[in-house]
Amino acid sequence: MPPKTTTASSDTAEFVELFKSLGLTQAKAAEAAKNPKSAATLRDIIDKHGLADKNIEEKQAVLLANLAVAGAKLADPERTFVVDAILDGRLKSTDQVSAAAKYLEANTLPIDQADFDKQCGVGFSITPTELAAQVSAYITSSAASGWANLGAIIGGLKNSAELRWANPLDVKNAVEAAFTDKFGAKETAKPKAKEPKKNIAPKAHGETTSSSASTSRSVFSEGFLGHLHKPGGNPQIHPHLREQHLKATGGLVYTRFPPEPNGFLHVGHSKAIFINFGYAAHNGGKCYLRFDDTNPEAEEARYFESILQSVRWLGYEPWKITYSSDHFDELYALAVELIKRDKGYICHCTAEEIYANRGGDERGPRKACMHRTRPIAESLEEFEKMRAGFYKPGEAILRMKMDLESGNTMMWDLVAYRVLNASHHRTHDKWKIYPTYDFTHCLCDSFENISHSLCTTEFIASRESYEWLCDALEIYKPRQSEFGRLNVTGTINSKRKILALIKDGHVNDWDDPRLYTLIALRRRGVPPGAIISFVSGLGVSTAASNIQVSRFEQTVRQYLESTAPRLLMVLRPLKVTIANLAEDYLLMLEKPLHPKVPELGTSKVPFTRTIYIDADDFRLEDSDDYFRLAPGKTVGLFQAPHPITCTSYNVDPVTGAVTELICRLETEGAKKPKAFIQWVAEHAASGSPVRVDETRVFHQLFKSDNPLAAVPDFKADINPHNLEVYTNAMVEVGFWDLAKQLYAQARKESQERTEKALKASATSVEHSDDGTPKATSEQLVGNEVIRFQGLRVAYFAVDSDSTLSCLSEADGVAAKRKDGDRLVLNRIVSLKEDSGKAA
Repeated sequence: MPPKTTTASSDTAEFVELFKSLGLTQAKAAEAAKNPKSAATLRDIIDKHGLADKNIEEKQAVLLANLAVAGAKLADPERTFVVDAILDGRLKSTDQVSAAAKYLEANTLPIDQADFDKQCGVGFSITPTELAAQVSAYITSSAASGWANLGAIIGGLKNSAELRWANPLDVKNAVEAAFTDKFGAKETAKPKAKEPKKNIAPKAHGETTSSSASTSRSVFSEGFLGHLHKPGGNPQIHPHLREQHLKATGGLVYTRFPPEPNGFLHVGHSKAIFINFGYAAHNGGKCYLRFDDTNPEAEEARYFESILQSVRWLGYEPWKITYSSDHFDELYALAVELIKRDKGYICHCTAEEIYANRGGDERGPRKACMHRTRPIAESLEEFEKMRAGFYKPGEAILRMKMDLESGNTMMWDLVAYRVLNASHHRTHDKWKIYPTYDFTHCLCDSFENISHSLCTTEFIASRESYEWLCDALEIYKPRQSEFGRLNVTGTINSKRKILALIKDGHVNDWDDPRLYTLIALRRRGVPPGAIISFVSGLGVSTAASNIQVSRFEQTVRQYLESTAPRLLMVLRPLKVTIANLAEDYLLMLEKPLHPKVPELGTSKVPFTRTIYIDADDFRLEDSDDYFRLAPGKTVGLFQAPHPITCTSYNVDPVTGAVTELICRLETEGAKKPKAFIQWVAEHAASGSPVRVDETRVFHQLFKSDNPLAAVPDFKADINPHNLEVYTNAMVEVGFWDLAKQLYAQARKESQERTEKALKASATSVEHSDDGTPKATSEQLVGNEVIRFQGLRVAYFAVDSDSTLSCLSEADGVAAKRKDGDRLVLNRIVSLKEDSGKAA
């Protein structure tokens, strides 16, 4: 590197002395002086507040140095506010200072002090007894079955709202103490000494999902959900309706997840699934999966199957699977009753005429159409003609006679029934008329005795019409409550727009891992428990959650950090010949699958004369800030006994690219290397290395956070570099045993769970001839259950395009590649260390 200028050196020395006067040690002062921008900010803080030689405690000095970095964008008043909070002891940790800086970037002074304190952990305290109680309750409510869950439990508690600001070491110690009480000493979880060591695959589905689902029990007992009415607390037009409801439900919470089967669920639906199923479970109640199948023109069998599969994959089992079409006869009878009560009428207006009567473009006064006052008998006759197929679509509709003078557009005589010439997947050609959502939804909620009809805030205006219809028919009236929907920035969930992406070849299908449909996230390898952890960590309120995709990916990383086994992997192999080893040299190394989770077991890998490293771990030009391999340089190999030194290299005579490194194994007298790199060995006898046919690295599909703002349309925002494919990546040979174990364990767990679900279900969810989806163990298991961290590369999962014959072989058969096998890996998420890998 070129020498620093005298001026720069002088400035740095001046900064170091100034920062030492603040209270920083020599080392920390030098560290703070490295970055000119943050150093200048820290100098301003010291000068403006007269902090030099004020005998500030070292801990507070460190916090001020952290503020200079985290609060670089703050204006002077906001920065002063944080400085005061540090000096008076309200902010006690770097985490709090970072949170304060972030808060004041988004909220300028004056601020809501109580909200600031809550968001930044000011005044937080918890006694050891309180901490132990929270930890114990959390573990009891989770599916933790042993010490293998330790990391996931600690991570979940640290991310929970209650313990966000608790001392991490205190949390760790409390969890370990609770685990010892519940599962015995940690040593008892290890294999017996006399038994050979073997790999222990982590729970592939149910355990991690259930554990994650319980990470925020307070979501259901506090805030929006905690303030919902008790069963029976929703007002009724007649007292006997409440009594009948409570008798039918036994006073339990009844919820439902009611998707329309006209497409695939996306990440936003995971919040609704979590809330409806989770709230019922938290209160010991029941949750329906109800298909809102009132539009046969848009419904397909594959959507029904996919919805049930996604719900079960996320870890939830419906108490009953029902359909709006179960109630077509009842709905029709109530439509007739509505007309008889003079609260419904048959209208022959066109859509344009209805729009004009509602005020048109000018939003003028509303007026009733000529059919609104037709005699009841005439409407009944016309409705029967609709049912008999006398009218074509659009020629006649049943409208509810509501309140045209209301300020709520959802009270302007909504449509209850329309004519559709389409065969229904369950009722076939029985019906020529079908009820609308506005007529069906509240009535089905009533039929099923739903105590809490939970939906997103776009239905707030519909609450009035929901309650109007129940009262108009004098039936039990559920209570609708609305929560903010989940949006992940930089994604598109519109069915129409996704279809356009598929049609134009920008993505392959609904399960393309670049999309944020649940089937796409599953195929990419995102664990279901990570999605539940993400959703539960957001909390539930009436405000919409517009979340950066980076936050979602960080949750996935945190989840995988303590659950994913680690394998040696090189993405771009570069051959290395260790010249001072014999041609037949072989050393079998046993390495842990996770350094912090010994319960995951070990794998054995060969170390030979020929190994492969990642091409990114070598360069021809060395420098003081580069610590990996270069000519004449020594570097360590992860979990290998000795480092290597590059003595020479070979290049391609045509391209000049380096094709092989000649290295020396440093078996004696070598200093501990400053860096360690990943590697895999060439050893045909053991099947090493495992060659990956395709490694797919997905990037964001769109360039911006808001593709819909692009001109001329969202497709103009597509990132042209959203996919990289590597065709020569290598993984350690331990992959085969791990893949077989993970898949077998997932299969076993899914079978047990499905058998339990079928026994517990109030109605059979087995396959029926009418296309009703069935609960099967296959819904929960696919190639994606094989997840691992490629050491220093990324987290990966096996793609559905893969064919691995070993997955179907019996126990005792050696897991290895067979003829016809094809291995395709998907990158789930990158590692946090990626940004610094070039150093």
